[in-house]
Amino acid sequence: MYFADVWGSRWLFVNFLRREIKDRYIGSLSGLFWILLQPLALLAIYGFVFAVVFKVNIPELQGREFIEFVALGLWPWLAFQEGLQRGSMSIQGAAGLIKKVSFPHELLVYGSIASTYLIHLSGFLLVLLIMSVSGKEIHFLALPVAMVFLLFQVLFTSGLAMLFSSLQVFVRDVEHFLSPLLMIWFYATPVLYTANMVPERMRSVMALNPMASFIGGVRDAMLHGVINLTWQTAALAVGSIALFVSGRFVFRRLSPYFEDFI
Repeated sequence: MYFADVWGSRWLFVNFLRREIKDRYIGSLSGLFWILLQPLALLAIYGFVFAVVFKVNIPELQGREFIEFVALGLWPWLAFQEGLQRGSMSIQGAAGLIKKVSFPHELLVYGSIASTYLIHLSGFLLVLLIMSVSGKEIHFLALPVAMVFLLFQVLFTSGLAMLFSSLQVFVRDVEHFLSPLLMIWFYATPVLYTANMVPERMRSVMALNPMASFIGGVRDAMLHGVINLTWQTAALAVGSIALFVSGRFVFRRLSPYFEDFI
């Protein structure tokens, strides 16, 4: 479970990260679309459907616009969704490299997730700046707290991605159930609604959803300036670290067999 071999190959991680950003994002027009235009298009659609068509009214927003509320939940979710998908397919996608070169395979997962989060974080910060310039009250002093929650989310994503990517080598159906799983997970996460809108008998189940806590922490920090970290935050950190360690343990145990089954 030591990271000595990973640290010794950190230059390789940097190369993987650079390749991911250059080839998948910067090097094509479709990549530029994924950076900002696709999330903005989704934001516009959700804003029109729920705010204009259904005229959703959420009193607890305290006068804040629905579009602000959705924006601060949508970007963290998209980073998680794309990071998990790319990370889970990273080992299978690098089959040729794995068969030819000996290196810590987990670097492929880290490279995919890091590139995804860096790109979406850039879009997230740009949207925050645009909302601030347009007159919306964004609490930039609470940004470090929001980054803490995003850091926990990265650990959570990495743990799941290492688990799924290693299983994908042996059970090729992982990629087929991941998309519907993420769709269900999205609507089970308060991105388009608040947790208080969920029936009270279901809130205890909602509390078990880590993504609800990650997104809620980011929202509270940026919309309301909440900067105090509670025992729930500590529990979230412990859970994220535990999942990361567990996912990495499974990954490391299965990694020596990748070349034979990939």
